[in-house]
Amino acid sequence: MGKGGNQGEGAAEREVPMPTFSWEEIQKHNLRTDRWLVIDRKVYNITKWSTQHPGGQRVIGHYAGEDATDAFRAFHPDLKFVGKFLKPLLIGELAPEEPSQDHGKNSKIIEDFRALKKTAEDMNLFKTNHVFFLLLLAHIIALESIAWFTVFYFGNGWIPTLITAFVLATSQAQAGWLQHDYGHLSVYRKPKWNHLVHKFVIGHLKGASANWWNHRHFQHHAKPNIFHKDPDVNMLHVFVLGEWQPIEVQLRGWRGEWMPLSACLSLAVGPPLLIPMYFQYQIIMTMIVHKNWVGLSWAVGRVHLFLESHWFVWVTQMNHIVMEIDQEAYRDWFSSQLTATCNVEQSFFNDWFSGHLNFQIEHHLFPTMPRHNLHKIAPLVKSLCAKHGIEYQEKPLLRALLDIIRSLRKSGKLWLDAYLHK
Repeated sequence: MGKGGNQGEGAAEREVPMPTFSWEEIQKHNLRTDRWLVIDRKVYNITKWSTQHPGGQRVIGHYAGEDATDAFRAFHPDLKFVGKFLKPLLIGELAPEEPSQDHGKNSKIIEDFRALKKTAEDMNLFKTNHVFFLLLLAHIIALESIAWFTVFYFGNGWIPTLITAFVLATSQAQAGWLQHDYGHLSVYRKPKWNHLVHKFVIGHLKGASANWWNHRHFQHHAKPNIFHKDPDVNMLHVFVLGEWQPIEVQLRGWRGEWMPLSACLSLAVGPPLLIPMYFQYQIIMTMIVHKNWVGLSWAVGRVHLFLESHWFVWVTQMNHIVMEIDQEAYRDWFSSQLTATCNVEQSFFNDWFSGHLNFQIEHHLFPTMPRHNLHKIAPLVKSLCAKHGIEYQEKPLLRALLDIIRSLRKSGKLWLDAYLHK
């Protein structure tokens, strides 16, 4: 062989320097047709791949032009597995002189939160007690059986019908909390088992769509109470929320003299109709668009009880609708969740009644943590809040429910003031 050939044998390939980018450049790529994001200082171009994202392109698109490290870790329990999908998308890294956080986020809070999550992992708080979830499923099936036995044995008179309605509402509400656990991948170690049981619970027990729930709910967790990103607060066609939206829609010339009545109307009409009409329409349309014929066969002909809808609305809104609802503020993960969520005091009834969503703060910080462990991490979250001067809100159940009324009244008054002084 010639000399050149000998030099080539066993010679290590010269590493090509990875391109580096500034935050100014990265933040320009936040459009639907041009999306970059940062995870652990690595820059990824997710423009084309976002349409294949299992959680939907919107949730990942909400972090375009930003650091998505903590959101990425929060949503994905198996980082090694999902890391395989990131490799082909890697285009560079942050320049050495650039900070790890965008938009001037507090690096100390981020560092302390990541240390807190490591502590939670060391305490095995992401480990599931499977007996707990089996008992939850068993008591749901028992309630369903009692309801149908009541009709079968006592007939369809007024009293048996009312008893059946209340029992079914209870079983359906509890099934709603249970599907929430599987949807967040917080029960089984392998995501595929969570997905499988999630489809069974939300599809067979509730007649809804796992795909619809995933795409909607993960957006809420990614950017809670952020207009145009959290679908739970994008309700302009129903009512206005928060302090910014009522004034903004009026200043833009939205004609809607009925808006000051939003609090009364939403409380009288919204809670009982949300699931049987608004959500059910979205669910069926999602199933048709995605050709989910099996799910559709479960859903057609099934109308969720109005009582369950009331239960769902009051429980889910007592933690969010009373908190700050505004435009994107580019906060770190810890601060953004504390700004948008609050807790309700712990008790056996409150835990059961809300599906442990009375620990909404901890659930939002650690969405894959099994709900039976949320109370264990709560004291550490409180300590971290105290350290950084962040308010940790916790209130009695009755006050939390009444705060919903106060919040809607305040939003309606702000709209009316803007309307009268326009």
